[in-house]
Amino acid sequence: MYFQSRSEAGQILGTQLADAYRYESCAVIALSDGAVVVGEQVAAALHSMLTMLLIEEIELPGESMSLGGVSEGGNFTYSSMFTTGEIEGYVGEYHGYLEEEKRRAFQRINRLVGDGGVMDRKRLKDKVIILVSDGLTDGISIDVAVDFLKPVRIKKLIIASPVAAVGAVDKLHVIADELHILDVKENYMGTNHYYEENDIPSHEETIERINQIILSWQ
Repeated sequence: MYFQSRSEAGQILGTQLADAYRYESCAVIALSDGAVVVGEQVAAALHSMLTMLLIEEIELPGESMSLGGVSEGGNFTYSSMFTTGEIEGYVGEYHGYLEEEKRRAFQRINRLVGDGGVMDRKRLKDKVIILVSDGLTDGISIDVAVDFLKPVRIKKLIIASPVAAVGAVDKLHVIADELHILDVKENYMGTNHYYEENDIPSHEETIERINQIILSWQ
């Protein structure tokens, strides 16, 4: 399945979710800049709050894969795609590098949003949480988001994405109460491949947009 744009994909997801959750107390959490474009349409369909969780992934040196990610809460979460033994091996080999990259990642997040961040956990209490992505390759962003949400009592966890890789979906069935994935790919070609339009706002523009939305809640 291909989409004209992330907005179009978000509208489809919003329609799919509306019947069950239109009158529930929901919070839509976007997991990337592109996910905000999708999430805006989902939030509009549900008349719910929209926010964004800032995540910086840490890639292994010389490898085209990430070991995990840092959230704006400062925690580092390992990807659940790796076994405990694999993680221990990578940490032993790259300990100094990983610690430095974690520090830099958190600094980048703080430079963008300040110490307070854009996410207020208190506003998420007792809500149906809808984690929104524009495409899930390995699910690291979901791992980080679930870790970030651990201190929060929520009603239900829903994961929504227009497209996802088979491996990510297999993992998400264990994590989420409910999945809304429009298309699952055996051979995932990269998220942009599935959209005809790839006009994504810059990170700074996305954060400014989210902050303006948050101000409207006050």
